[in-house]
Amino acid sequence: MSATAAPHAVFSHTVERGEDGALSVGGVDVRELAGQYGTPLYIIDEQDMRDRACAFRDQFATAFGRHGAEVDVYYASKAFLSSKVARWMRADDLCMDVASGGELEIALRGGMPAARLGLHGNNKSDAELRRALEVGVGRIIVDSFTEIETLDAIAREMGTVAPVLVRVTTGVHAGGHEYIATSHEDQKFGLSLASGAAFEALLECHDAEGIDLRGIHTHIGSQILSLAAFQESAERMLGLRASFLMEAGVELPEVDLGGGYAIQYTPHGEALSPHDAAYGMADAVAAALAKVGGSWPHFSIEPGRAIAGPAGMTLYRVGVVKHVALDDGGERQYVAVDGGMSDNMRTITYGAEYTATVASRLSDAEPALSRVVGKHCESGDIVVRDVELPHDIARGDLLAVPATGAYGRVMAHNYNAMLRPAVVSVRDGESTVHIRRDTLEDLFAWDVAPD
Repeated sequence: MSATAAPHAVFSHTVERGEDGALSVGGVDVRELAGQYGTPLYIIDEQDMRDRACAFRDQFATAFGRHGAEVDVYYASKAFLSSKVARWMRADDLCMDVASGGELEIALRGGMPAARLGLHGNNKSDAELRRALEVGVGRIIVDSFTEIETLDAIAREMGTVAPVLVRVTTGVHAGGHEYIATSHEDQKFGLSLASGAAFEALLECHDAEGIDLRGIHTHIGSQILSLAAFQESAERMLGLRASFLMEAGVELPEVDLGGGYAIQYTPHGEALSPHDAAYGMADAVAAALAKVGGSWPHFSIEPGRAIAGPAGMTLYRVGVVKHVALDDGGERQYVAVDGGMSDNMRTITYGAEYTATVASRLSDAEPALSRVVGKHCESGDIVVRDVELPHDIARGDLLAVPATGAYGRVMAHNYNAMLRPAVVSVRDGESTVHIRRDTLEDLFAWDVAPD
């Protein structure tokens, strides 16, 4: 692949490169988007994102439907959330998970029915629990004995009953960086299956007057490629369900098997497709139920970044370009852009890998080993660690980094008093603002001026 070609396996499906070398997405030239909205700019390919959402919905429905089972797909608000995205997910018949009072309110603002929301979180406040019960959230995923006791008391005080799933740490964990593995024992989420805490939590919920115990939930990590971990986790979860039926006489009606399916970040990366995930999970569940017994429950899954991530790109404008000699006699081209760690925290936080391409023109120049860096006062302020870019890349060029639809804008911050970028979606030649760009007035509004 040349240094100027768009790596289509990584970019969203409607991205094209025109005869003059400029990229377009959703039928809109990125130069037009940069001119209208400025850079850095998060761009969502609406058609791509919604197609991915529907693919998870349809593939899981078909795969589990072979066994007479139903599956709900929960869109991950923490990956990217706007009221317009909530509206898309409602229209495409998905549910949504939220992990804070703020995410809950944005989802509701977008018209997502409260009954199709799941409230996560390891340390939910009393106010968040009250609000969830007040609006009729479909399920609250409890994460501790403290939360069970608190939620029970609040629900009884309000004269209602809280629909609950118990979050279980199965001891199976998978994915990339240790900070995104979520089912090993030594971490903050959930209640341990191995220690018996999960079973005890189920008993407490079952006996609590203010709680309607619906089922169990687990999440084993993020950016997962292998189905083997999901298969082991499913067997342990269904084993817990069978044990609870045997000892408590209650067959839990719902099981959430989490998600965290991998997406492709670089041309040489891999992804787990909705089809493979769906049929692999359905087969794993069938095998587990044949082993431990019990009927097919109502399932739910949470694809995480796999819906939003591949549908987004970040558009930057190049500033300074430097050529730095390396110890091995080679050279690295440093390409500084007008954003950085304030709009993409994943490289410095997780060592995440991305790719990039010149988005505004063609180039016949030889490719050069390059590093895309930001403008922050940190040597670790890296957007793309290693990528080949044309040797003639220069100030003013537009650079596109794909697969940034998840965890870009939601983790963005104002370090060095940087202004957070806007988010726009594109479809059929039209662009729509989801989140406006920060302004200096925003910064001044937070700063309390001296007397």
